[in-house]
Amino acid sequence: MDETGLPRVMIVDDSRIVRATIIKRIRDRFDVREEVDGEDGWEALLVDPSIQLVITDHTMPRLDGYGLIERIRAAKVTRIRELPVIMISGDEDEGARLRAKDLGATDFITKGTGTAELLARLDSLVELGRSHEALEVARADAAIDTVSGLPQRSVLALQAEQAFSYVRRHGGHVGVLVIGLDRFDELVAAEGEPLGDALLSRFGQILGEAMRKEDSLARWGRDQFAAITPGIDQAQTHQFAERLRVAIAGASIHHQGRALHLTVTIGLASSPEDDQADAGKVLAIAEHRMAAAMAAGGNCVAGSVARTESGSIMGIEEALGFLAAGREVVVRPGVREFGRRLLPLLRLMGSELQLGDVIAEIERRLTASSNE
Repeated sequence: MDETGLPRVMIVDDSRIVRATIIKRIRDRFDVREEVDGEDGWEALLVDPSIQLVITDHTMPRLDGYGLIERIRAAKVTRIRELPVIMISGDEDEGARLRAKDLGATDFITKGTGTAELLARLDSLVELGRSHEALEVARADAAIDTVSGLPQRSVLALQAEQAFSYVRRHGGHVGVLVIGLDRFDELVAAEGEPLGDALLSRFGQILGEAMRKEDSLARWGRDQFAAITPGIDQAQTHQFAERLRVAIAGASIHHQGRALHLTVTIGLASSPEDDQADAGKVLAIAEHRMAAAMAAGGNCVAGSVARTESGSIMGIEEALGFLAAGREVVVRPGVREFGRRLLPLLRLMGSELQLGDVIAEIERRLTASSNE
């Protein structure tokens, strides 16, 4: 904010009329700085740290809007690199929209966008910018976990809020993984705390190497880690988690000259698939699934439905195969879904075997669980 106390927005457009029109619509809520092309806009960003959001045209002399966005996203100064940027155009040009998005534009609007919608978007993006600033403060202030070398729980919670806030406004997907180390307490009790610290350090390294640049990872509990995976849906999150589980099971971990065969249990949740938009609640769902699956035997990926290792929804025959192999824990997350899919067969069995009351109770419970 500047001395007026209003959030400061920079409008970059070579048309004086366009700048004046936008300013007239937003001046009661925002302090505005004007620049006539991308080169002037870039120089302003370098010297004016009060700018919180940029609105830029796409066609301008010297440096156009695309070039300005590219410079902003490549800036070495975090304050500039993470600024929200809106590309504004005179028409619904899908090509311009896609190019702006690819370069890192936060939003794209037309010059005919209504005042109420424009103000709402600006408010939302300024708040997003403040979240970025708060995140940077948290990163600077929060102590890194000295054992795993990863951020602590509070940092991930803030990153999750940011990811879920974006999804609520713009749509898309965000996944959550809570990763528990199987038999951790048992191993530490037998071998001592130094082994526990060594395992946490090694697991932190393995998990960090497996994450994408856009993912967030932190130590979540004594023997747990958690990750936020924006931009991938439920099936893709499951595939990622399964690859992670397999990688850890095959990792080379040694202690006092002997190899340790270690496994993890991973609880998954995702938005919007789990019908929750609150980051804390989705994290809690993933943590609960992880704990339940670990108690049932562990070494698996537990989501809202049972899935194969490829991420596709598990079929009845596949589930029966896992049960025959003694891998009940893999099937357990989807038991209610399997029940709903088998209801027609169960009703027939109830009729033929005179088990109507039993089947009716099963159906009642399955229906109740689907409404929870």
